[in-house]
Amino acid sequence: MKRFLLLLAALMLLSPAAPATAAQTLTWTADGDVTRYKSAPASAVAGATTIVFENSEATGNTVGMPHTLTFDTTTAGYNHDVTLNILANPFDANNGRHEATVTLTPGKYRYFCSIPGHGTMVGELVVTQGGGEPDTTPPTVSAQAAGNRDGDGNYIGSATVTVTATDSGSGVDTVEYSLDGGAFQAYTAPVAVTAAGAHTVRYRATDKSGNASAEGSLAFTVVAPEPEEDTTPPTVTAQLAGDRDGEGNYVGTATATLTATDAGSGVARIEYSLDGAAFTAYTGAVVVGTPGMHMLHYRATDNAGNTSAEQMAHFTVVERDDTPPTVTVEVAGEQDDTGAYVGGATVTVSASEAGTIQYSLDTGAWTAYTAPLTVTGLGAHTVRARATDAAGNTSADEAVTFTVVSDGEDGCPVSDTRPTVVIDGEDTGVPNKDTGNGCTINDLVAEHGDYPDHAAFVRHVETVTAALVTGGTLTKRQQGAIVRAAARSDIGS
Repeated sequence: MKRFLLLLAALMLLSPAAPATAAQTLTWTADGDVTRYKSAPASAVAGATTIVFENSEATGNTVGMPHTLTFDTTTAGYNHDVTLNILANPFDANNGRHEATVTLTPGKYRYFCSIPGHGTMVGELVVTQGGGEPDTTPPTVSAQAAGNRDGDGNYIGSATVTVTATDSGSGVDTVEYSLDGGAFQAYTAPVAVTAAGAHTVRYRATDKSGNASAEGSLAFTVVAPEPEEDTTPPTVTAQLAGDRDGEGNYVGTATATLTATDAGSGVARIEYSLDGAAFTAYTGAVVVGTPGMHMLHYRATDNAGNTSAEQMAHFTVVERDDTPPTVTVEVAGEQDDTGAYVGGATVTVSASEAGTIQYSLDTGAWTAYTAPLTVTGLGAHTVRARATDAAGNTSADEAVTFTVVSDGEDGCPVSDTRPTVVIDGEDTGVPNKDTGNGCTINDLVAEHGDYPDHAAFVRHVETVTAALVTGGTLTKRQQGAIVRAAARSDIGS
């Protein structure tokens, strides 16, 4: 008999336990309306709970409208310990009726339908302590300071205060603290106190049933940390400035600016030595104007006595060139008995120094000179020239005046010799070249000719410029500028 009882006990231990049953069942229903749940519970008691969500033809949903029953797990002020998101419609596998088992805790839950457009389907469920007894016990709240401490228990540099509250009834709702007599404010994270001196933190907590704890108090002292010994020398740099030539030399003067920084005790002084002289205190920018190569040594010392290694910068100063170049203008060509140039004159410009040269023919604009200039227009002419050297010095204008007469083969005895092609007052910027027989481009354009209409004038310009492109007198781009100016003119209109 004893052996039978032992065997029966062993079989009972091996048998699976019956599943726990929920203490209560809460039911939500929905129909075809997207503005509210058809029915929903308003209150419950804490503990295991069966949630029923039915959105079916039986609850009035005859249009197949889907809904969800979703518990909020993010909004402040609500319990977040139940994760529930049930999707139901009359045509799903459960015909719209779904169940889930959850464990509710004292407090408030927020629920809603998460389908877009159903945003007004929302509500609250209030859960009380099991048995329906009201929660009258306030939370338990405490505070603790943490940080590095000295031998007297003071916190060095800062103290971090952490406030902790617990409530076995309806749950903690709010935690608050006050620092050094200030107003109470919400506690959301540990509080760092860095000001040196004595401090007092008061704290309290309230549960979701409105029970408030008594105020607690935590006193502590924060002291400033001892400064660390400064053993790092300053960092010192030099910046050179001034006008420089193509070889990097400073023209006229070079200015050296010294700068030092020190993250420890701070910079006490900066010193420099120029070309081997004794070190002297740096009080402002050092201007060096003596021509030649120079060596600048420099160093810095901080308030703890640390001196940087000597640094060095080298540079060369050359004399400034303030003398402008001289420019020479020469005219060459066949001359008649009166000294006039027959058929044309060639103007050559030169300068005493390397740089740039410009010229102006008659009343034309200044133009870069790159090669001798051939002037074929009949009549008196004036060529002015000037030169600028590499230092930026510009010479005075040098001018020559001469006369060009016909060689007997001039196709345009009375030639338009303006320096650029001008049509109806618009300057195209294209040089007005001699086309080879004494006629300029302006002569061939013949803006004062007789044309039956504006289109005839434009076609004439296109024809004569096309021939000049073929002959190499004009580029395609220059031809385009001339033709566009003709099209914009009123000639022939």
